[in-house]
Amino acid sequence: MFASHQLVGNLISLALLSSGTGGTTSGTTLLFIVFLCSMTLGTILMCFLHKRDGNGGKGAPDSSANFSSSVVSVLKSAIAPLFDVRMLLIIPLIAYSGLQQAFVWAEFTKYIVTPALGVSGVGGAMAVYGAFDAICSLAAGRLTSGLPTVTLIVSGGAFVQAIVLLWLLLKYSVTSGVLGVIYPLLMAAILGIGDGVFNTQLSALIGMLFKCDTEGAFAQLKVWQSASIAVVFFMSPYISLQAMLVIMLTALCIAVAGFLYLTLQVEKAFSSNS
Repeated sequence: MFASHQLVGNLISLALLSSGTGGTTSGTTLLFIVFLCSMTLGTILMCFLHKRDGNGGKGAPDSSANFSSSVVSVLKSAIAPLFDVRMLLIIPLIAYSGLQQAFVWAEFTKYIVTPALGVSGVGGAMAVYGAFDAICSLAAGRLTSGLPTVTLIVSGGAFVQAIVLLWLLLKYSVTSGVLGVIYPLLMAAILGIGDGVFNTQLSALIGMLFKCDTEGAFAQLKVWQSASIAVVFFMSPYISLQAMLVIMLTALCIAVAGFLYLTLQVEKAFSSNS
């Protein structure tokens, strides 16, 4: 359901900008109004969420003391995973998952999709990305049954993304005709598959390895993903596409190496305990 937001949001963009006037004030203003309404509705609905009461609702403790102790507890929970070698080996893969998301949103749409399909085509290409992301998230989640399957699925996702990155770095150039339309859509689909793999498998991996502190571990997931996304958006105006692709490939190699080393260590520990 989370991954499907990219499909729905980009279909809305495609519908509102399909006339090819995406750069006009009226087209972008209408798009921003729709997204603002959606964001406002989501924020209002979020206010109705309630945390489950672990003590069965037996009285409320002192609010000031509870707040300070809660802040300290949250900080400890967020920092504690950084002292675990397993988390340190996962962080490069988490960071790469954020890098590749920001790369698709910022660089891929700017340098690959827009020259080939125009501004109005960005919504369509990203809708393809979102559709394959959602489908792959569902399929990968269903196939996940343990560390061996996580390793296999992550390796497959990394491999297909590496193919696209190498294609863009070494061979790709904007072409006209049918292939000029198909190539960006094909790359968007493959990148969506990779994103779906990383999102589901990182969550599964963290759930498997950090059962005693899932809250702190999942906080690390969002912290490093968000930091990587921010880095790409800040770097985007000052770096070329080729340099970004080299950085992405380097980050991918480091991330996969750390992940495979982690899986070997975990399997070895499991075998020795058995």
